Amino acid sequence: MTTTRPRRLAVLASGKGSNLRALAGHARAPGFGGEIALVLCDRPDAGAIEVARAHDLPVETPDPGRFRTRLAPDAERAWVELLRAHRVDTVLLAGIMRVLHADFLAAFEGRVLNVHPSLLPAFPGVDAIGRAFRHGVRVTGCTVHLVTAGVDEGPILMQQAVPIEDHDTEETLAERIHAAEHALYPEAVRRFLARPFTLEGRRVRWLATGVR
Repeated sequence: MTTTRPRRLAVLASGKGSNLRALAGHARAPGFGGEIALVLCDRPDAGAIEVARAHDLPVETPDPGRFRTRLAPDAERAWVELLRAHRVDTVLLAGIMRVLHADFLAAFEGRVLNVHPSLLPAFPGVDAIGRAFRHGVRVTGCTVHLVTAGVDEGPILMQQAVPIEDHDTEETLAERIHAAEHALYPEAVRRFLARPFTLEGRRVRWLATGVR
């Protein structure tokens, strides 16, 4: 199928907001193809809230419900309605530490993106950087992918490799992977918004245009 490109974005975050900062820094640039219409945080103490305010972005902290690692069903419906009220077309996950369910994904089918700190399909799920480091792989990195019901299983949009050096610690590796994320995620979103692609099974095939 050939996709279309929505333009109103929401960013969902739980933590410090470093990927939100990177996205916000690029979103106002000419040619980005969209604007951040809303930031949602599941924690009222998240650093992402201050990042959003510093960039004059609307931010809300709706109730996530009683579960720690996923949105409760009633909360998830409320989040979807809030996103619709802001006319959001595309959802960008930026460190949100909750699993989204089928109803949420169906509301924004093919329009939920995530950045993950490994070269998927290697090391999906939590502690991806630590697991890669302890496993002894020589190359890891980060991936931007479409979100599906399976954890970190969606079609891959873009990836960036990060070599693991002999002198690395888990902390220095994490710093380099996060720096790679901050460059890759805005570029992947820009490409997603501006450049048509087809899905052939799980493979994303970017179509030739004037946009690289």
